[in-house]
Amino acid sequence: MNIHWFIISAIVVILIQVLIFRLFSLKGFAYERSFNKAYCFEGDRVEMVERLVNSKMLPIPWLRVESQIHTGLKFESQHNFDVSDGSYYQNHKSFFSLMGNKQLTRRHNVQCNMRGCYRLKSTALTFGDLFGLYKKWIRIPLEEEIVVYPRPADLSDLNLPSRSWQGDVSVRRWIVDDPFYITGVRDYMPGDSMKSINWSATARAGELQVHRRDYTADYKLLVVLNVEDHPNVWTTVKDTAIIERGIRYAAALVQYASQQGMETGFATNGHHMDIPGKTVMVDMESGQDHMFYIFEQMAKLVISPVITSSELLNEISERYRERYDIVIVSAFVSEGIELAIDKLRSAGHGVDLLPIPQQEGGAA
Repeated sequence: MNIHWFIISAIVVILIQVLIFRLFSLKGFAYERSFNKAYCFEGDRVEMVERLVNSKMLPIPWLRVESQIHTGLKFESQHNFDVSDGSYYQNHKSFFSLMGNKQLTRRHNVQCNMRGCYRLKSTALTFGDLFGLYKKWIRIPLEEEIVVYPRPADLSDLNLPSRSWQGDVSVRRWIVDDPFYITGVRDYMPGDSMKSINWSATARAGELQVHRRDYTADYKLLVVLNVEDHPNVWTTVKDTAIIERGIRYAAALVQYASQQGMETGFATNGHHMDIPGKTVMVDMESGQDHMFYIFEQMAKLVISPVITSSELLNEISERYRERYDIVIVSAFVSEGIELAIDKLRSAGHGVDLLPIPQQEGGAA
């Protein structure tokens, strides 16, 4: 008879604890996950911090945490941290046990192997009771991200044209009219502003004349990146590695120009990850903050052309009337690109082409 009462009592206790866990297992529980940095460069190491809090007296016998993160973030092996790698995403799985009124903080070392914007949107949690009779699954929403900038290539690895704008050469090439110092008049040329016309001289000469001005250095560079890996690309780029190399080349040009105090802009026929269907164009500004803003646009760039490279260059020709130096970073040169370059040059822009080599450090 005693054994029967013992069995009945045990069943009652088990059912009561199941009821208790059903009602209170999630009360006073919190889960957080974040990075110790918001921005970093390719190759940098950061920490991902997990924090679990159980602020009630009732313990949590077991808890499984599962999530998916892009393979561009490489996690170091760690006790009680199972990582299953896929082609694009890796599955993370951990098991915990939390006593009442306890919290647990765990830090993961992460290698940022690829540029990009990595967002932690949610984590799946599974709770269970002491005997495994009750199990509850929930999804915790997260709003954390880390932006991984492209690491600028070494300028010595770039096959810059002989007309490169480095050093003293840049001062000779980057020259525009000084608006305050007039030295005479000259014939009107395409691209001249209507404000520069000297009407008195025009009346005397019988044809348009503009003020001749002295020259001053104007440090402005527009870096144009073509995300097509071969001509006639529609939306699918086959060799993304060569475009990633081009992004690092473009980052090197932006970094160099910014460090020299030049105004710098950036344009590409790819699109921002949050704005599909629209090309990325960053207008001219100077300073370190602007440089990092361009790096962020590069980090969030999707390698999928919205328009062709020749269409992008024609759009730039229509948009930018002021004369700039333009460097085009591209894996190839098509007839359409050559025609667009001729149009830019005829408008007064200085245009250079920087080919992307097929292999890192190789010839184009």
